[in-house]
Amino acid sequence: MILEFTIGQEAGERLDVILAELIEDASRSYTQKLFESGKILVNKAPAKKNYKAEEGDVVFVDFPEEKDEAPIPSDIPLDIYHEDDDLIVVNKPRGMVVHPAQGHKDDTLVNAILYHVGGTMDADLTDVCEKDRPGIVHRIDKDTSGLLVIAKSVRAYESLSMQFREHTITRVYTALTYNGFKEDEGTVDVPIGRDPINRLKRKADGIEARHAVTHYRVLERIGKYTLIEARLETGRTHQIRVHMAYLGNPVVGDPLYGPKKDRLKAEGQILHAGKLGFMHPDGSGYIEFDVPLPDYFLGVIEKAKRQV
Repeated sequence: MILEFTIGQEAGERLDVILAELIEDASRSYTQKLFESGKILVNKAPAKKNYKAEEGDVVFVDFPEEKDEAPIPSDIPLDIYHEDDDLIVVNKPRGMVVHPAQGHKDDTLVNAILYHVGGTMDADLTDVCEKDRPGIVHRIDKDTSGLLVIAKSVRAYESLSMQFREHTITRVYTALTYNGFKEDEGTVDVPIGRDPINRLKRKADGIEARHAVTHYRVLERIGKYTLIEARLETGRTHQIRVHMAYLGNPVVGDPLYGPKKDRLKAEGQILHAGKLGFMHPDGSGYIEFDVPLPDYFLGVIEKAKRQV
């Protein structure tokens, strides 16, 4: 696969940082190997990872050909909140990629799930899912923690997929954001599309924008920061991150939509998927799960309080 693009708004950033965002879920070691093997060129010359991109630079990335293989089960610990014959609800830790991607072939949530179920997933799932994403009906970003549901049966996959399409799934996140909110609660009803200048980002009212709605509620005001609850009505890529930045309240630590200097040194967006609810595919009714804020999140809140 060949990737070629011209630097625009990304100018001034290190090239390895740009590629880490552009090559979705790629590991640092994978990107490093591309640099070392001369697979990344800037203006037709081999590039160094610490090169600071300039506007107008033409970047060329030659990805090695990879075989289309089914993911491999891996013995990775899982925080399982619920499991039955149809599905698994897990609490994904921050830093874990959901499904195999460039440089992440055996250390993802999918690899861990396959090892855990030990062949108890419906064989027919491979016919209705993407080959490298068996049972995956939704995802959250690598540096976002929290709840996901994975289908183990075809009926669960079809039922959950329909519920996501119809926006009937309950998804509530907690986020620490910059700045204060004028109101204690509100709704952002602004479509999200591609950023016309920076290909790493999504943008409110961007190119090919799609309907997006986020409901938010202030939980606590902490000096220059605000702890909020955000409920998704739709589920666009980076939706909460984009909508909060649109309001002028970017998520703390967000490398794409927040300020370049992070006084709290959060090392990634402080965003946690704490509540997930849906109708069970077996027809037994609605089920809902809650998971508390993880230690990394609580630690950043304490840092914010010390700055007040």
